[in-house]
Amino acid sequence: MGTICFLIFFPMVIAFILLIAKADKARDVIVIASSIIIAAMSIVVAIQFARGGSEFFSFNGEIVNYIMMVIEAGLCIYIIITACKHKKWLAAIFAIIQTPLVMWFELTKGHHIEVESNMYIDRLSIIMILIIGIIGTLICIYALGYMKDFQHHEPKGAKDRRPWFFFVMFLFLGAMCGLVTSNNMIWMYFFWEITSLSSFWLIGYTKTEEATNNAFRALIMNLLGGLGFAVGIVILGTVFQTVELSTMLLVGSVYGDLVAIPAAFFAFAGITKAAQMPFNSWLLGAMVAPTPTSALLHSSTMVKAGVFLVIKLAPVLGMNNFAGIMVMMVGGITFLFASCAAISQVNAKRVLAYSTIANLGLIVACGGVGSAGAVWAGIMLIIFHAITKSLLFLCVGTAEHHIGSRMIEDMDGLFNRMPKLAMCMIIGIAGMFIAPFGMLISKWACMVSFVDSGNILLIGCICFGSAVTAFYWLKWMGKLTAVVAGEESIETGVHKTESAVHFILVALVILVCLIFPLISSYMLVPYLEVVFGGLSGGIMSSGNMTIMVIMIAVLVLLAAMFFGKSKKKQVPIYLAGANTGDNRTYYGSMQKEYEFTLRNWHMEKYFGEHKMNVVGDILCIAMLVIGIGYMVATLVSLLGGVA
Repeated sequence: MGTICFLIFFPMVIAFILLIAKADKARDVIVIASSIIIAAMSIVVAIQFARGGSEFFSFNGEIVNYIMMVIEAGLCIYIIITACKHKKWLAAIFAIIQTPLVMWFELTKGHHIEVESNMYIDRLSIIMILIIGIIGTLICIYALGYMKDFQHHEPKGAKDRRPWFFFVMFLFLGAMCGLVTSNNMIWMYFFWEITSLSSFWLIGYTKTEEATNNAFRALIMNLLGGLGFAVGIVILGTVFQTVELSTMLLVGSVYGDLVAIPAAFFAFAGITKAAQMPFNSWLLGAMVAPTPTSALLHSSTMVKAGVFLVIKLAPVLGMNNFAGIMVMMVGGITFLFASCAAISQVNAKRVLAYSTIANLGLIVACGGVGSAGAVWAGIMLIIFHAITKSLLFLCVGTAEHHIGSRMIEDMDGLFNRMPKLAMCMIIGIAGMFIAPFGMLISKWACMVSFVDSGNILLIGCICFGSAVTAFYWLKWMGKLTAVVAGEESIETGVHKTESAVHFILVALVILVCLIFPLISSYMLVPYLEVVFGGLSGGIMSSGNMTIMVIMIAVLVLLAAMFFGKSKKKQVPIYLAGANTGDNRTYYGSMQKEYEFTLRNWHMEKYFGEHKMNVVGDILCIAMLVIGIGYMVATLVSLLGGVA
């Protein structure tokens, strides 16, 4: 219990220290040292609780409840004042509704509800803690060098707001640890709202008009999700006389149709936080923030809170109730149309954003299916996506600072200019879609679970979505592997902290792929045995797992054996005509000189993001309206019968 509390409060204490630490050297020491401590403690927690399965902690929370209530009220007032100042009335309205609603419930009906366990930890929480504690802190370390360059490019005389930036980053880590270990849904709601407000601060970091507008878009959509969370708490407490997640899941095994009502509202909150259509625009808008923000929001924290909640709710979802159907269809539709939208993108960060939205959609769909096999696949996707996507975001951030662009079409010759960075990016991209890396294994498991569910529409979504996924990743990989003559290396200017984080994440990508059978056997299967009573069918045989591991090991060995040992001579490159001698221009017709270009086909006419978003939004809104409407009608009928 003490180690869990440490992981919640220690990052918050460090956050306040960083707020007053102005010197670069002091900040570097504090961030690196505290990150190592947080990562180490997350491993300690994993070792401490992995064998015991689920453990619940009573933790007398009466005083904590009042402290949280006061903080919630303060945050609500802050949001209202800030929203009114910028004339963002919708944010103020949502804050005015949801916070008083939760406080009213706590002081009236909720005050009489006995809470046995405010906190808990199970193997899924451990996995999330490891992601937060290791990936999250690596992003913070990377941010040290990146933010120095970022501040250097700011207008002369601009205020150095890096203390605020690192304050929010560590506050975020602490809130996430609290969120994934809260059994009391009111406590989870508290940490949920802190992550929403933290993302608002990070996205609006530069204080430009564009950043402010995008920050408020994220805040409004997450407040809407928070309102759904608040309604779910009120329904759960009023109808079932509990605010404990564990009790809700236990009751759901008997009264599935009834528990599906609050579950639908909680899942709605998860869908907004996970940036599913039609709420994905907030995640795309987050691209205006510094790259560490994008990596933190997209990989290890913000969006993972949404899919974590949906996966936790999986036992009370599924094909047997409309809450499950609503969730799985929103996830499947989002996966398909976000993947299609990524094809038309030239901006590398937008490709990563749409890829994130798509993969989160797949995880949400797995939670909606609600079977043990689907949850296995969803958790594996969470693990592999967190590591690989954080690597890619950080690599793009470094590339942007050194080549002056984040456009994929400007990455010609990156293998010459920044070979180490290009290699890291290639490994990251390979990890997203190529066998035998983990993302492809997880998608295969998703397809198996979708087939078992009998949902033909979901099967179509994953088949077509996966096909276009390979298309946009291959285009990008082709750019990186193209060798352009005459390009000189510019990699010497990369900060050591940035390079170190890149290599650590590459090592983690490979390591997790090598040990995923162990993760499955010792973490996922025991979790599924507790929640579902075990796997109804084998997701992947031990023989196939062994083959996958051997393939990864062979790839690593081949790379180690032959890296940098080629003795091939460079010869003049044959272009589309006779080479003029500089390897950049050639003689075309009539002996006219042409400069060669390398360009991809982005198919904007067919897969433009506006078109894909409109269609996807309409379909997802229809599913949400029907699903929430059905649940409200059921609730009204239930209350009418009681009256």
